[in-house]
Amino acid sequence: MFEIRVICDPDDTDQVTTALSGAFTTGTVRQYATRDGKHERLYLTADLRAERWPTPEEAYALAPSIISEVGWTAGTAADKPFGKGLGREFWLRKAALLDRIALGDESERVRTDAAEMATAAACRLMDTDDTTVICDPRAYVRQQYERWLKQK
Repeated sequence: MFEIRVICDPDDTDQVTTALSGAFTTGTVRQYATRDGKHERLYLTADLRAERWPTPEEAYALAPSIISEVGWTAGTAADKPFGKGLGREFWLRKAALLDRIALGDESERVRTDAAEMATAAACRLMDTDDTTVICDPRAYVRQQYERWLKQK
């Protein structure tokens, strides 16, 4: 949590507080006139907005079947032109596919192996995105996959 102080024109106070509350989780705004009486001083406590991490059910609710995604992933990898890299969509869909497989496995050994592969694929996606987000890599995949599906 941190404190923000803004000095602004009285006509801008609503716009400033709205912008700050859109960017941060904010507390009550304390408002005072400046010494010269021409401007307003705004004080408020703020905290960084928490990232929303969807559950697997939320992230994969609109996803194609696992069989379909296996086919797409294998086909995309096989059809890749020589010397060309695989794009973000490939790494996102592969990481989401492995995450879904890891979530669904019944056997403890298979679940552990699948979870390790899902985490490795998630880290590859985070490297591709060059993200500075510090979180569980598989949670990042779920968040990005849910956003991608909604934009499709």
